[in-house]
This record gives sequence, structure tokens and C-alpha cells, in this order.
Amino acid sequence: MRVVVGVDLGGTNIVVGTVTQDGKNVAGVQRRATPAALGPDVVVKHIVGAVRESIAQARCVWGKDIDVIGIGIGSPGPIDTKNGIVVTSPNLRWTNVPLRRLVSEIVDLPATLENDANCAVLGEWWRGAAVGAQIVVGVTIGTGVGGGFVLDGKIFHGASDVAGEFGHMTIDSTGRRCACGNYGCLEAYVSGPAIAKRAIESIEAGAPSSLAQYVDGDLSRITAEEVYLAAKDGDYLAEEVVRDTARLLGAGIANLVNICNPEVVVVCGGVTSAGEKLFRPLREEVARRAFRPAAEACRIVPGTLPGTAGVIGAVASFNLQTTGST
Repeated sequence: MRVVVGVDLGGTNIVVGTVTQDGKNVAGVQRRATPAALGPDVVVKHIVGAVRESIAQARCVWGKDIDVIGIGIGSPGPIDTKNGIVVTSPNLRWTNVPLRRLVSEIVDLPATLENDANCAVLGEWWRGAAVGAQIVVGVTIGTGVGGGFVLDGKIFHGASDVAGEFGHMTIDSTGRRCACGNYGCLEAYVSGPAIAKRAIESIEAGAPSSLAQYVDGDLSRITAEEVYLAAKDGDYLAEEVVRDTARLLGAGIANLVNICNPEVVVVCGGVTSAGEKLFRPLREEVARRAFRPAAEACRIVPGTLPGTAGVIGAVASFNLQTTGST
């Protein structure tokens, strides 16, 4: 059995899994915190350790004779896919890190490198919510906000591998400062940390909320997950934060629907746990803002590969970069 190890490197977590080359089966999934503050060399050690452990567990599941043919890596930030370099990553604070070579040399396997959001969208197109669509736009929401285009089964990279950085579209020219240094980026409002920050600011300003009960009174421990959970439990402030998130995200997605006229927009990441509390007002906002023919032709759906979309997409990217097809 031929398998590929998929690596999904995020600003907060590293997820690694061993995947059959057809993308239908995953084993040995590993999740580790990303020690970004300690620098690229330490992050690479964590990736390599997770890769080795994933392969070992996969051999326990599928047998010792599995043929590990390579590693597909997804990393945040603009990527030089040809040379395997992370050009810049605000959330990792990396510049010109040759990640593909660093991992490949230690593990002694061929590797490919792709933007992590591109991988997630590709994974959802290959084995998830967007199977069968020809024109797919994906938005990934986690520590940052990314995205990607899949056109006829291929990632659209643009002229310099930067296509799909949706998180850095400006939605308020004098708005919040983003980690990239710009002001008013979508990421500064709808990323996981931004959602939590908006909730905390409202509580500190005196808005009544039960959110503090979810974190034993320590507001610094509030994450987007607590906001989604409190919204489901009927907390008014949390519901308002989720509605505002839907409105802001809807404005950004409406721009993409007008520009790209996709069949499917798939939203990936932890934000999908908000469920219809988010997706109902999100779809309404897009319908209100986008041109009617474009909006009517487009399905806006949550990803169906929670936790593994980036891993499966990294394997799909490995296949594309090494064989030309998934």
C-alpha cells in the first residue's frame, strides 16, 4: 500500500496524518502545539517527531509493509512552491524558511510544500464538501484567515504564489491593525483570536455575558470556541459576536462570489462549530451583497473534514506536484 504523510502546519497547532495515496483513509493522526516562538528549527523538530510517530502508528494499523512515498506539507503564509520556501508568515513570524528541504533531509523522504489554506480547500474539493465542483473558493478560519481557489482540480496560485490570501482583503480602511501590519484586514475581525478579542472587549466594557463562567472567570482564556459554545447556549453577547462575525465574513465572501462566480464556497476551520448560528446570517449577508445570479449559483457550506482537511489536501498537493494529478 502506497501512503503519503500529510502535514498541516498552523500558527497554533501541527496536525500530521498518514494517508493512502487516494486520500480515502487516514491513520496515525498526531496533533501538537506549534512552538512558533522558539523558531523554525524547533518547529521542524516537532514536525519530524509527529511524522515519525504517525508512520509508526500507521504501520500498526495497515501493516509494516506500507510504502511511504513522501510528505506533503501545508504551511501558512505566501509560499514559493517551486523552491519549497515559506516566504513570509506573520503568524509564525518566519521569513524565507526553506521548510521543504529542512523536513525532507531529516526524514529522508521527498517532500512538497504548499500554502496551508490551499491544502485545506484542495482537501475539501478532493474528499470533502466540494467534491465534483469545477470552481471552488475556500476560506479557512483559524489563528489566521486564508483561502484558496481550486479550478478544474488544480490550485490557482497567481503570478507569484500569493493567490487566495483572502484574510488580507481590506474591509475597513481605518479599522483594526492586522498581524500583517495593515489595517482593516478581514483576518483582524474574523480569525479565532479576533473573535475572542471582540468578545473580551465587550465584556470589559460592561456588557453582560455568561462567557466568564466557561473559563472560571479568567477572561484571557476565552477563545472563539467558548464564544461559539456560549452562543449555542443562548448567551446574548456571544450571539451578537457570532452575528457580527457572519456579517463581516459575509461581506468578504460576497466580494469573492462577485469576482469568481464559484459553484461552492467552503468555509473550513473551527468556525464551523458555530453551526447555523453563523451560517444562516452568513448566507443572508452574501445574498444581500452579491449579484443575484452569482449568489444563486453558489452553495456556501461548512467543510466536512474537520481536523484533517489540511492533511488530506497536503497529500493531494503532493500528488499534483509529483505526478500532475490527484
